[in-house]
Amino acid sequence: MPRLSAITPSGPATLGNYLGAIRRWAREGRPGDLYFVSDLHGMTTPYHPQRLRARSREMLALLVAAGIEPEQVFVQSDLLPQLGPLTWVLECSCSFGEAARMTQFKEKSAARELAATPVRVGLFTYPVLMAADILLQGADEVPVGDDQAQHVELARALARRFNGAYGEAFVVPEAVTPPAAARVRDLSDPSRKMDKSARDSAGVLFVMDDPDLLARKVRRAVTDGLGRLEYRPDEQPGLANLLEILAACTGQPVRAVAAGFSAYGEVKKAVTEAVIDELRPLRERMRGLLEDTTELDRIRKRGAMVATDRGAHRLATALRLAGVG
Repeated sequence: MPRLSAITPSGPATLGNYLGAIRRWAREGRPGDLYFVSDLHGMTTPYHPQRLRARSREMLALLVAAGIEPEQVFVQSDLLPQLGPLTWVLECSCSFGEAARMTQFKEKSAARELAATPVRVGLFTYPVLMAADILLQGADEVPVGDDQAQHVELARALARRFNGAYGEAFVVPEAVTPPAAARVRDLSDPSRKMDKSARDSAGVLFVMDDPDLLARKVRRAVTDGLGRLEYRPDEQPGLANLLEILAACTGQPVRAVAAGFSAYGEVKKAVTEAVIDELRPLRERMRGLLEDTTELDRIRKRGAMVATDRGAHRLATALRLAGVG
């Protein structure tokens, strides 16, 4: 049962991206699984083209550096010749009401309107593009968090509708909840997740941050004045976040790591050391790939060929059944 997962280059990769998803993909991935950089999804809000291109390469390097097999990774825009026609076919199977009900669109468009900035049509239609990503590759399972589960449901509805109206072309995917992973929160505000596109990066640990910067950010992490070294996420979210990061980096149960300290400063020192040790080899492998542009280009081209070959028959079938192929 092949799986498909993606990461959007909306900002530099964070410790949360790595511990919460990418490291798990590398450890638990199976033959036939695919992982991609969803750079087209990064165009739904204002962006800088050169920065998008650079971050896409950085994300690709990260996936490979993390240990994912090179032939299992690709960049979404390299499949534009396939995704373009398939997205149009699916848009012609999707109702306006279905697209308008997407919670992410409603939330993000409301924020745009509040800020008096234009809402892009791509923000409205990108769940259909996401459906094309999934259906093109014939993924049986799509591991997603709660914020993306609705989009997988749309992909399921469109696959069933097309298959029923025109003939069998698509696998109907299942949204699956990944195994519990690190829940990394912003060090400055533990009420929000560690976000790669956050405007204030003071509480965000980026994978490519140097050790001194990582140390400064951890030292400034919000804790509390209770003085109790216990794992209590509801009452002490800042401390709990630090303990969860330490547990994820060291592979120990979170309540076990909490028992070994007598002061908040000790916790921060241990977290700093663990994060630096966790990210150092990853950062070195990423730098090597980013400096070896020939090798990274080769990996990218190979991944695009694998994904293109895998989706070719499915796209041809869908276009023929839709009456345009």
